[in-house]
Amino acid sequence: MRKLLLYLIIITTGIVFIARLFYLQIYNTSYASLSEDNAIKVIYDYPQRGAIYDRDGKLLVTNQPSYDVMVIPRELKPFDTLEFCSILNTTKEKLKKRLKKARVYSPRVPSIVIPQLTKDEYAYLQEKMRKFEGFYIQKRSLREYQTTGAANVLGYIGEVNDALIRKDPYYLSGDLIGIGGVEKQYEKELRGIKGVKRIQKDRFNRDIGPYKNGKFDTLPVNGKDLTLTLDSRLQAYGQKLMENKRGGIVVLEPTSGEILALVTAPTYKPELLVGRKRSPNFTKLVYDTIGKPLYDRGLKGEYPPGSPFKTINALIGLQENIIDIKEGISCRMGYYYGKNGRKLGCHSHRSPLSMIPGIANSCNAYFATVYRRIIEKYDTPQKGIDTWREHVQSFGLGNYLGYDLPTGKRGKVPNSEYYNKIYQYPTYKWYASATLSNSIGQGEVIATPIQLANMTAAIANRGFYYTPHIIKNINGKPIENENYTTPKVTTIDKEHFEPVIEGMHQVYTQGTALSLQVEGIEICGKTGTAENFTKINGKRTQLTDHSVFIAFAPKDNPKIAIAVFIENGYWGSRYAGKIASLMIEKHINGTISRTDLEKWLLTHSLEEEYAKQYSGEPFKINQ
Repeated sequence: MRKLLLYLIIITTGIVFIARLFYLQIYNTSYASLSEDNAIKVIYDYPQRGAIYDRDGKLLVTNQPSYDVMVIPRELKPFDTLEFCSILNTTKEKLKKRLKKARVYSPRVPSIVIPQLTKDEYAYLQEKMRKFEGFYIQKRSLREYQTTGAANVLGYIGEVNDALIRKDPYYLSGDLIGIGGVEKQYEKELRGIKGVKRIQKDRFNRDIGPYKNGKFDTLPVNGKDLTLTLDSRLQAYGQKLMENKRGGIVVLEPTSGEILALVTAPTYKPELLVGRKRSPNFTKLVYDTIGKPLYDRGLKGEYPPGSPFKTINALIGLQENIIDIKEGISCRMGYYYGKNGRKLGCHSHRSPLSMIPGIANSCNAYFATVYRRIIEKYDTPQKGIDTWREHVQSFGLGNYLGYDLPTGKRGKVPNSEYYNKIYQYPTYKWYASATLSNSIGQGEVIATPIQLANMTAAIANRGFYYTPHIIKNINGKPIENENYTTPKVTTIDKEHFEPVIEGMHQVYTQGTALSLQVEGIEICGKTGTAENFTKINGKRTQLTDHSVFIAFAPKDNPKIAIAVFIENGYWGSRYAGKIASLMIEKHINGTISRTDLEKWLLTHSLEEEYAKQYSGEPFKINQ
């Protein structure tokens, strides 16, 4: 028995040793173990990043060759640091910092020391590389832009940070990744897959050929090309009109939800964030806290929607059956309410007005009456507000829309819980009149330009919208995403849209946008003037009003829905309405007939208006 036990121990030990040798020599070929093996040098072959095109196939973003100086810290030999720094136009301090970071990251794995050399720098250094043992040059690509616009849509690429490296093993120190816009949203599609080469080294640290004859080497897989829904000509035209102004323009195709233009102003040229100048340029953009060129006002700017919001209250009023389109409501230069005769002011127009001329003339008294009836239809104002809010949110307001760009704000549509807290309910009661500003798109209602454009598309479609999106196809294949192809239906019945749309049409034919008609195009729109408050030296100060405009065209079978928001732009038709009508004409006709209107916008600046916010000058509306 003892003899049998001895044989069993010997056999078991032998099996364990054989299994371990098999695992180490045959089975264990993971990237990690091969990368850390002292006798193997791993070199990564970076793929071409996918190109980006606009909806008509125009190339927007491609690649240009770039060269990185790499180091393997454990292979470094003493070298002339002054000569090395002189060749690469860097300082000794920066070089030491980079080498230290490389050693901390890994003494065996390559790290970038100097990124993104120019062709001339590469050619000069290549001749002298034999002097600097432990360094080598790695070729990869940087972005090259064929457009000077749409920086906020495209995004940019930059080095990965340590947190992301720890989170995703695909990335190594010095790797580039999409930051912002399409580059970030579609990073996995654009980046491709790195190729890997493993070089065997002898005991003198000399290269002796591919490890296992290249059995475990892989070729790079290039990134996928993206085609965007963006109309680059319309985008460029919008940016041209927005020079010396601040705000956002969002243009959608109502029948698909495709984003045709997404303009933010001020902006920057995308080429500024490419190459070794990216860091200082980025710093300048970040520290421009006045213009905020990195801030996408089209997606993140939260503003009172102003009078365009009246269209939603009209639709809710019809759905809730608290008014019909023929009932006239009097306006005595405003709406009077409360025991003390408080007044919600209005401009001069004929009175009384029914719904269609009420929209065309933007009567505050009409919509205050409609809104109050909506809330007071229910037993409590809490129930009224929550019902009203449900209708509003069905148009995509007060929430993230689910579009495929990695930034945005949700806006705000208040509910009863919000007002209960504000007015300390149940200690104190509140009524519909306390929330009356909601009737005209002021007060607590906040929206982003893309939400207003989406709301407009829902009206144009008579009660539904498609989630806005920027991607059209990937490598020539149309997207298959139900979120973008399934219509979202509002809570308003289809038959209620026609009178509201006719009111928006009369905004152009006889209302507040009468002077902005485009011959041959039936446009439906709504002007807006949004009050603008801020804190200056701790005091709530009213600044010049924002200019707001929404529109879609043609009236039937619409091809475009647009929202324009101009900060401190006075009233709706002064800036936003003009820009909207030109954008519509450009999209539908391809040319501009009203060159005088175009010239007016190109020669009028709001920079002096913005400067007043920091000078302490009084604000006056100049006619």
